[in-house]
Amino acid sequence: NTAATPDAIRHFAHGIGDDNPLYCDPAYAAKTKYGCLIAPPLFLYSIYWPIGTWGGLPGIHAFHSGNDWEFYKHIQEGDHITFTEKLTDVVEKPSNYSGRIIVQYSDTFFRNQRDEVIAKARGWVVRAERLAAQEKGKYSGREPAKYTPVQLKAIEADYDREEIRGSKSRYWEDVTVGEEMTPVVKGPLSMRDIIAWCMGAGSYFIRAHKLALAYRRRHPAVAMHDSTSGVADVPEMVHMEDSRAQEIGIPGAYDYGPQRISWLGHLVTNWMGDDGFLKRLYAELRLFNVIGDTTWCKGKVTKKYIQDGEHLVDLEIWAENQRGEVTAPGKATVRLPSRV
Repeated sequence: NTAATPDAIRHFAHGIGDDNPLYCDPAYAAKTKYGCLIAPPLFLYSIYWPIGTWGGLPGIHAFHSGNDWEFYKHIQEGDHITFTEKLTDVVEKPSNYSGRIIVQYSDTFFRNQRDEVIAKARGWVVRAERLAAQEKGKYSGREPAKYTPVQLKAIEADYDREEIRGSKSRYWEDVTVGEEMTPVVKGPLSMRDIIAWCMGAGSYFIRAHKLALAYRRRHPAVAMHDSTSGVADVPEMVHMEDSRAQEIGIPGAYDYGPQRISWLGHLVTNWMGDDGFLKRLYAELRLFNVIGDTTWCKGKVTKKYIQDGEHLVDLEIWAENQRGEVTAPGKATVRLPSRV
């Protein structure tokens, strides 16, 4: 995307399973203090994925590993958005996953049509040798997720418990340190969820037919050959084909990093309501979330304080799978309205 149009905002929100009327219902949004649709803060992933700069390397896979977002202004319907990214560091580290990894860091700035900086994102990406990762087999013993009818009913019940705070203001004075946020559930993850994400957020690599061939010719190092079919395709197919994922040591196709971080954003915006403002969201992607896994986005209040006249709340947030593993720990800071 290059602009926050009503369709683009709605497609992104629906792509992460968020039906907040502030993002999706023009009639509702027109009656709020904004007077128009507002985009979810992480709509900016549909503008650009800040993951430590791009660039293909033969035989090397790049894994989005986290972001530290700072938000300064709302994204409003009609905004046109540009970005700039700068590589800030490159670090070599040992790894249990592939023996040796390179971590690239970058800073990305997003600006609107008035040249106002609306957000900054620090991103990092891990580059690992595909063959080494396959040989290490860190995830080789992991069994696919299986559910009983009772467990599936429980997941559906968690969906039903989701709460969009919306027009019911959450005042700073009413927040208590230690209180838990209403979880947001995502899953069991299916290919439908992956496709819905791509429909809303877009993709840099996925192009059709002759446009795909032209892209691979311009960027030959991007190509990843499938050992089963022999077909060369873009590395993004690890999110869609089990065979591609298994060639980099992962049991099967898995979610996108920005997708899971956006789920955590969904948790926070549900909790803070229309009058809240997300100032910061930090998340690390620690474990893979493969097709069949279920994720519960959870959080709790860790601190409330006043700083520079703003009434702020710090949150601990995390994504947790059906095995009880935290796949994406994070934190957030929200500005809330005050009764004072």
